[in-house]
Amino acid sequence: MPQIQLTPAERRAHRADAHHLDPVVLIGGDGLTPAVQKEIDAALNAHGLIKVRVFGDDRAAREAMYQKLADDLNAAPVQHIGKLLVLWRPIPAKEKAVDEDRMPGPRDVKVLKFSKRAGQKPEVKQLRVLGNQRLTAGGQIKRAKPKQKSVKKRQAD
Repeated sequence: MPQIQLTPAERRAHRADAHHLDPVVLIGGDGLTPAVQKEIDAALNAHGLIKVRVFGDDRAAREAMYQKLADDLNAAPVQHIGKLLVLWRPIPAKEKAVDEDRMPGPRDVKVLKFSKRAGQKPEVKQLRVLGNQRLTAGGQIKRAKPKQKSVKKRQAD
């Protein structure tokens, strides 16, 4: 896969964002192994912008690793400074699983309780109504579904 090309302004913005980051992946004496590449790919999927530290002294080898990572992982090379490599790739959109059987969740409702004396402000109460509850006109919380009877009581009916 080809690497992503960035404009100078985008590269500058990513360099600024990466300034405070710590290296996520460390490349040791074995070099760029498939396991290290897999870890870098996972870090790019999770964070988008990452720093990689290379513990080798050979600058040409670090530059080759930098270009290989950018090409293989479809990432944009942002910066290579010393033994640090900065890579960026847009975070993929997560697919949201739709559960058809899901019940409604809790919701917060404001209830106004008016005073019997005129001229006073109404009291505002914040109530949490769960999925199996309803709010009555008087501001009380009731169960929306009737309470189920036990097996013995159902057989007696």
